[in-house]
Amino acid sequence: MLAASLPRNEMEILRELDRRFFISKARPAQVPPAGDWQYWLLKAGRGFGKTRVGGEWSISQAREMPKSRGALIGPTASDVRDVMIEGESGILTISSEEFMPVYEPSKRRLTWPNGTIAMLYSAEEPNRLRGPQHHWLWADELAAWKYPETWDMALFGLRLGKNPRAVITTTPRPIQIIRELMKDPRCVVTGGSTYENRDNLAPTFISSIVRKYEGTRLGRQELNAEILDDNPGALWNREVIEHLRIPLNECPPLIRIVVGVDPAVSGGEESDETGIIVDGMAATGHCYVLADVSVRGSPHTWALAAVRAYHKWQADRMIGEVNNGGDLVEVNIRTVDPGIAYKAVHASRGKLIRAEPIAALYEQGRVHHVGAFPVLEDQMCEWIPGEKSPDHMDAHVWAMTELIGIPEARSQVYIMDDDYEI
Repeated sequence: MLAASLPRNEMEILRELDRRFFISKARPAQVPPAGDWQYWLLKAGRGFGKTRVGGEWSISQAREMPKSRGALIGPTASDVRDVMIEGESGILTISSEEFMPVYEPSKRRLTWPNGTIAMLYSAEEPNRLRGPQHHWLWADELAAWKYPETWDMALFGLRLGKNPRAVITTTPRPIQIIRELMKDPRCVVTGGSTYENRDNLAPTFISSIVRKYEGTRLGRQELNAEILDDNPGALWNREVIEHLRIPLNECPPLIRIVVGVDPAVSGGEESDETGIIVDGMAATGHCYVLADVSVRGSPHTWALAAVRAYHKWQADRMIGEVNNGGDLVEVNIRTVDPGIAYKAVHASRGKLIRAEPIAALYEQGRVHHVGAFPVLEDQMCEWIPGEKSPDHMDAHVWAMTELIGIPEARSQVYIMDDDYEI
């Protein structure tokens, strides 16, 4: 707030001092590596300063290569805008006044004073990268991209100039793209943990988030940036999921689509997430994971997200677990849309018994993830029976149970009124 109230010239002085301070105090892992590399993988924990590194590197490429073409790619369009461009460590925030790019949201591009242009892409739209060519590329949170083929399309276009380069800033996950990059002789890998930047993080983040997760497997991944092997006690493993994964254009026509909902016990920012997963079945009996739109928020927030997914995917039914929320789950859904074909399910057996038949379908090669679903897949490959309920996985198990007709739970069905129009 103070900086925003300062005269323009004083704001520019503060911004330039901040840039010089960052450059002078940058840790070794935050400094571009020397040598003739093509990819720089910065794998680091939450709050390490990855975004700042990606932004500074992009600005340096734009400055050093006048009239060059760059690509900025994030998990979603809003991530590109809110984190990579306009965020606290985004390009517009850290740029100096004398080399400030013009941001044109409608054209999805940044243009610098020397003619360099960076196009903005969402990893959810791999086909937009068919055709464009680039000298340099910044890929943010690669491990969270929904469609792995977006990375392939980006690399096909990284072909301008004598030494086209890409910087990847991400909290790592044990997925194929990350493992392949770490083995690539053209890739330099640096990184670090959340703790290395604790002096620049809010005390409440350290006291609430870091202390909550340090020492856990999730903390080792998200804070220490470790790439973990599968939990040996889990029902699923990543190798099977990866082998069965398909791109969006290979998904066959589906004869039935279900939205599974595992509601949070309480609402608000401090609540658990409400798991919302969209699954479908083809005539062959193979099933397909289509979307994960899980959300943390009020009952109205998650009900709205579930209903939107229901209509977007033209689902046949919504399945909601009501052990915790009771009739309020149905009330929340019908407040948003009273015409939903809704089925309430009551868990009558343990999670292990519910999940085992679904895990068996994966082993039989009958379940395919259409794209990547980082949180869902982490939960599936980390959860051990007896531990706390994983929300995304629960929603997926309920949806799959409905699709394949396992008589697991007592249920009641509410059918849509044929005359109802949303």
